[in-house]
Amino acid sequence: MSESDGRRRRGQDNRARIVKAMLELVEAGDVSPVADEVAAKADVGLRTVFRHFKDMDSLYGEMSAVVTTEVRALVGRPFITTNWQGQLSELVDRRATLFERIAPFRRASERLRYRSRFIAAEQVRLVSTLRDILRQVIPAEMDAVDFEALDMLLSYETWSRLRRDQNLSIDDAKAVIRRGILGITG
Repeated sequence: MSESDGRRRRGQDNRARIVKAMLELVEAGDVSPVADEVAAKADVGLRTVFRHFKDMDSLYGEMSAVVTTEVRALVGRPFITTNWQGQLSELVDRRATLFERIAPFRRASERLRYRSRFIAAEQVRLVSTLRDILRQVIPAEMDAVDFEALDMLLSYETWSRLRRDQNLSIDDAKAVIRRGILGITG
């Protein structure tokens, strides 16, 4: 291996360690880690962080790309059931898994969304994607108000309130959402 290949490899390793450190800090509850903390966690110098990322927003972008890859794998799976009511039930389970996974990142992004156009745009993109998936599941003739009610019940905000503010278990939160869905869909 040549010297330049070795440097390139170290650079790639450092970049991956920085992103991993950022993910771990956010997952541990630090909603707004600073570059010094990321550097310390990654065991690299502060200059190395900014050699790979021009600012913290670009580091959040890289972290978001990792999380987005996981999200796509989860939401892109085909449904097991063929009728829309069964698919709606599957959607409750999928979103519970998704929202549990992204909760630390979502809390971080809520805090930073007003300082970062990238993070604000990512939140809008996620909401749009989740709405599109719901539209694909429900019958086309469903009333617009019913669609909006279902979208609200299946939203991250509802999940967060049930889990964090009301302190419900995952199973109890899913039961509440299913009861609400049943009230709308009959």
